[in-house]
Amino acid sequence: MEHFAGNIFSLKNKKALVTGCSKGIGLTIAKGLAEYGADIIGVSRSMKPGESDVENIFKNAGIRFYPYQCDFNNRKSVYTFLDQVKTDHPQIDILVNNAGTIKRNPIAEHSDEYWDEVIQTNLSSQFIITREIGKTMLSHGSGKIIFIASLLSFQGGILVPGYAASKGGIQSLIKSFANEWASKGININGIAPGYIATDNTEALRKDPERSTSILSRIPAGRWGKPEDLAGAAIFLASKASDYVDGTIVTVDGGWMGR
Repeated sequence: MEHFAGNIFSLKNKKALVTGCSKGIGLTIAKGLAEYGADIIGVSRSMKPGESDVENIFKNAGIRFYPYQCDFNNRKSVYTFLDQVKTDHPQIDILVNNAGTIKRNPIAEHSDEYWDEVIQTNLSSQFIITREIGKTMLSHGSGKIIFIASLLSFQGGILVPGYAASKGGIQSLIKSFANEWASKGININGIAPGYIATDNTEALRKDPERSTSILSRIPAGRWGKPEDLAGAAIFLASKASDYVDGTIVTVDGGWMGR
């Protein structure tokens, strides 16, 4: 029982960088990590330090919260953010790659601009951020990296070719990073949310035919909530997952079992 002394889910004295932290899944995961003791470095395209409601939510709860702004569709913005956050926080213990976007259009009408924005935001920026933050983790010999994947990491979807390609790429990135870094004390894994009630799924939820079709396949019989993902994130960010590498945890109400 010695190994289980204390709380193996504790994140006390850890710093967690959460991208796409202003709402939805990212905000909920950040709150969950904070509840288990982590200080939060939050970044999103819309978050303006000193002007963010999210910043006030954490500070009013007595949680250390460090806000940053970054446009993940702009590579220069990504590198500017990385330079600043690494200067301000030389040791980041947990990285949650959550920032993302989705563009819906039939493939025949899916523009280069849609494709480029989705791939840059969902895949290229996540690779760059993970590589650069991962270098600091390598220097300390430990770290936890969590990618937010998708059911479309495994399936093709409809009307979202760029999104499906980006999330399929995330599945491969998880394995690639894990293959090189698992032996160096860094755990790299992912969470694949099912159909969660967020801005990304609003169009589906408002389409009676698609919504009915989706719900009919989910054994749990409901849309997921962002809160449903917090437990998986806490597990993957903590010592409880020290022997978990290169895998994706599905939080989908049973969708992938059908």
